Amino acid sequence: MDPLTITAASGIRSRMEALDLLSNNLANASTNGYKADRESYSLYMSSEAAEASTGLSVRSPLIERQWIDLAQGSLQPTGDPSHLALSGSGFFMVESPQGPLLTRGGQFVVSADGKLTTHEGYEFSTVERRRIKADPLLPVVIDSSGVVRQSGLTLGQLKIVDAAESASLSRREGAFMSLDTRQAGATKPSNAEVKQGHIEASNMGPAEAAVRLVGILRQFETLQKAVQIGGEMNRRAVEDVARIHS
Repeated sequence: MDPLTITAASGIRSRMEALDLLSNNLANASTNGYKADRESYSLYMSSEAAEASTGLSVRSPLIERQWIDLAQGSLQPTGDPSHLALSGSGFFMVESPQGPLLTRGGQFVVSADGKLTTHEGYEFSTVERRRIKADPLLPVVIDSSGVVRQSGLTLGQLKIVDAAESASLSRREGAFMSLDTRQAGATKPSNAEVKQGHIEASNMGPAEAAVRLVGILRQFETLQKAVQIGGEMNRRAVEDVARIHS
């Protein structure tokens, strides 16, 4: 296979991987607290592209890794006291059947037994050993440091942590992430400010996703044309050799 075709085919593969990431981002563009997946590119030396006769080689593009963009989304006031957002770097920690999860989506409910949980039923972790027990019929007030109060009584403080780096995080459903078990000690208390009555929008909106989608499709079309040109060049080379030896 000629170097042009190899490079173009590798580019098409990387564009398909980028399209998968973008599709997930677009599907979660309206998910509160969602953090977009991004990609990092690299070049690899293709052994298939080594040309023995000329000594030339081809470097082909590929997505080296994907990473989670932890940039903060815009904070939108809702006036709903069950909405929580974080201003600054950090995550709410919640407990799931699979273990602790991190999230920036701070919508909560008070269950019938008084637990403070997400809509998925994951209980909010607290700084203290004991969990929060609230009256589901009374309003809950949460201050900027995450201290939860009801009728003037302090019920506990939400556990808000900061991950050392996005590489230690793994994507889970929606706006949830899990921490690599090897990085269990990589969290530290966060200085993020809790905003009750606010929600954090996804840090990739539909407009940005649409622009990136158009760019990927144009790149895809260009690479397809390159593959076609490579095929046409190979066809003509074969025909020319056949004419010479005829």
